[in-house]
Amino acid sequence: MAIAFRKNKITVGIAGLLLSVVFSLAAPNAYAVSAEDSFADGNRLFRDDLYWAALLRYRQASEAGMDTPLLHYNTGVAHYKAGQYGRAHQALLKASKSSQLRVISHYNLGLNSYAAGNNDEALRWLRRARDQQQSVRIRSLAIRAIARIRREEPKVVPLVVHAREIGAAKKFTELEFYARAGFGSDDNVYRAPSQSYLDLSNRNQPVVVDPVVQSGVYFPLALGAKYSINSFEHESFFGRYRFTGRFYQDAELTNADEYSHEAAFGTEYRRKEENRESIVFSAFTVAQHQETYFDPDDGVERARNGVDIGDRLSYLRYGPEIRTRQSWQRFTFNLWGKAQLWNYERTQEVPEYDHEYFRVGANAQYRFTRTSLLRFSAEAYSRNFSDRPAYELDGTQPLGNPAVEYDYIDYGIMARQRITRAMWFGVKYVRTERTDGYLGYNDYTRDGYGLEFSLRAGRRFRLKADATYRVYNFNNAFAFNNPAAGRKTLESLRGRVKASLELDWNVTLVGEFIYREVVSNDVRIQYDRSQYLFSVQWNYE
Repeated sequence: MAIAFRKNKITVGIAGLLLSVVFSLAAPNAYAVSAEDSFADGNRLFRDDLYWAALLRYRQASEAGMDTPLLHYNTGVAHYKAGQYGRAHQALLKASKSSQLRVISHYNLGLNSYAAGNNDEALRWLRRARDQQQSVRIRSLAIRAIARIRREEPKVVPLVVHAREIGAAKKFTELEFYARAGFGSDDNVYRAPSQSYLDLSNRNQPVVVDPVVQSGVYFPLALGAKYSINSFEHESFFGRYRFTGRFYQDAELTNADEYSHEAAFGTEYRRKEENRESIVFSAFTVAQHQETYFDPDDGVERARNGVDIGDRLSYLRYGPEIRTRQSWQRFTFNLWGKAQLWNYERTQEVPEYDHEYFRVGANAQYRFTRTSLLRFSAEAYSRNFSDRPAYELDGTQPLGNPAVEYDYIDYGIMARQRITRAMWFGVKYVRTERTDGYLGYNDYTRDGYGLEFSLRAGRRFRLKADATYRVYNFNNAFAFNNPAAGRKTLESLRGRVKASLELDWNVTLVGEFIYREVVSNDVRIQYDRSQYLFSVQWNYE
């Protein structure tokens, strides 16, 4: 079975990494693309058992400038399948010079020699595969093949090639690190409404508000590190840290600064065999978030009765989470869950936002063809507040009321269609139902419609775009929580375009545009905002 490797954004298989590096160094761009296409075509033909046609494509890839161990390996396997044992031997010998492909090449050199009728040579190669320590599976297959040859069975075990078995021995410890920094432009820093409005939140004395839309430059920053201890073949223990932040240049805009720290430790299990892959991730996470509770109309830090309450939205959250992914050739199933406590900064003048957070969900995906898939998802989550009083049906919020309890149910469907090997698009729909556990004042249903698009041009450039439109239907809530303002309405639109260019295997330039718009008869929350961002990302593995 011939295997093609496709490079991911950050983490790639060892053989895939080797392939991409050789491409970038060994051939000019125009030839590399042509060679890569021929190579991919050869792999497709091989999967269809068209070995002679596959060999033609592999030869074209070689003539176009490709000269990689992976090409030699797949060529050798195709020659073996076509019964050309001499040529298979030569190609597999070339592939065996790669440390990543040495073990699997030795194993297949043994099978090739056996098929050619040279049992002694077959045993020599298979003993090499048996005595190595890089792959337990290849070692086991080599032992079985040696036993069968000694018994002179007419046929040994079939050729087995797997991406995880091609890689080098798994390191006992691994360190991953990334850093991203840049600058951005924000045309509505505090999410202010664009026009004057009558604030009806104070029923006794409505006032006219003149919002001030402020713009400025900000500096996004992200850091992350993950240290893994690979105690077992498929399971590892890890510790992880992440930092994300956004900091504005102008002193009058610093109330919009926000940042988060997150630390996690847990275990990760990954195993892939034939057409099945199993992933189980579990962790305990602790995160701290810092932001200022400001008035969107002017960006000023909020106060109540002369007491500063600007820290009201800063919190510490912690709790366990688990998720698992089981995939077969066409079908994939995901299941996840988490339980967290969110502990907000204490403010004396207003109720706190402390709450318990629970979330469980699942999705199932079926790939009809190589170019199309369909995914169904369902999720339930809840927020149970400890101090925040629930609303009455008239929009008031008496302090003696029971605490707020919100329960959510999401269910959705998504479809993706690949147009070419480098381009695909998707559509999705999500229905959300929220239940207010007290009297139902804040009940709503939400319909979300989404589009997404991805294009990869060559090996280095990638373009992504997505948009989500949401419509809320409130059954009981009023705008400004005031019956005089009428039933609350809310619509939102979010769009994003992101382009990335890989300068090197670990350095990427990223440009991004984000647009948000919220329309509501509760004008306090209505705004539109555009952000432009340029950043550089560096990865280390």
